[in-house]
Amino acid sequence: MATRKTKTPQVPREAANSTAHLDLSKAVSASFPQLKLSTETISLRMPAALLDTIRIEANRRDVPYQSLIKMTLAEQFRC
Repeated sequence: MATRKTKTPQVPREAANSTAHLDLSKAVSASFPQLKLSTETISLRMPAALLDTIRIEANRRDVPYQSLIKMTLAEQFRC
């Protein structure tokens, strides 16, 4: 007969709340008009089966699929 393992009960944790340590009345708005994004938005068409394969592989590696595409392209072109 198999024995059951008893699990230690999980104690609910309170969400982290740092608002007691901040004085938002002293906050100032920041503006960076010369800041340029380091990436550009592109539109890329590909077969649905290929995109599915990329998403599956990204899930297996635990990375977002768009990041996997960028990593693969960077490796291929040594950027």
